[in-house]
Amino acid sequence: MRSTLAFLSLLSPLASALPAPAYPGYKLLWSDAFEGSAGATPNTATWNLITDVQTNNEAQTYTTSNTNLQISGGGTVQLIPLKSPSGSWTSARIESKSTFTPAPGKITQFEAAIRFGDSPSPSKQGVWPAFWLLGDAIHHGTPWPLCGELDIMETVNGLPTAYGTTHCGDGAIGGPCNEPNGRGGTVGLADNGWHTWTLQVDRTGKGGWREEVIRWMVDGRVFHQMSGADIGVEGVWATLAHSPLFVILNVAVGGNWPGAPNGATTGSYGSMMEVEYVAVYSSQ
Repeated sequence: MRSTLAFLSLLSPLASALPAPAYPGYKLLWSDAFEGSAGATPNTATWNLITDVQTNNEAQTYTTSNTNLQISGGGTVQLIPLKSPSGSWTSARIESKSTFTPAPGKITQFEAAIRFGDSPSPSKQGVWPAFWLLGDAIHHGTPWPLCGELDIMETVNGLPTAYGTTHCGDGAIGGPCNEPNGRGGTVGLADNGWHTWTLQVDRTGKGGWREEVIRWMVDGRVFHQMSGADIGVEGVWATLAHSPLFVILNVAVGGNWPGAPNGATTGSYGSMMEVEYVAVYSSQ
């Protein structure tokens, strides 16, 4: 626990460093700082560019067009929802090719620096940006939510609240993750500017899986956490904290949670999600 507290005290001042900052006591496992020329595609050796996913009654179609997904030329990637003249929506979703399994006795940390477009909230009805993790078991026949899902940061409709949420269990209503809504916490957003979003899977507890903890943080401050004891079922906890996970960045439009876009909803850069870096670390 002392090492965790020391890390938390150091996180905020270091988060303003260059992409994929170095943290004392942690090693960098994987990162992308989105280098490249303006309009370029994210590195396809690092990311799968997703076009064939449609869930939650969302309105968008994901594309690989640089009108929806582009390197900015300034060391960021931009995911940009757009409305066509016919009223249809397109946007972008990328998923890491690499998977990451939290190691026993270590803290595994997933992190990204993110900001949002500056359109006002009434112009973002239905806009749903997210930074999240999904269990790789979904690629091997295990359905959602049995595969496990950890939503590091989501916002909806441009409102000044971000959500950190867990989905898990056997697909039944309720259960350890309160499906279909999930269980989680919220934090207020003062602005649309750059913030560092972090999730730690802490497997350093000496008392076994029940003492392991997942923490959600923004700018070095914990706003939600959950332990194995909170979930209460070892096999379910294992899908979240002991199994391979991959990273997802996307901007959905519409869907069951935010509701449909309306006539005031505008796309383009004012509704984008921009990401400076994504990184995965492990304590040493």
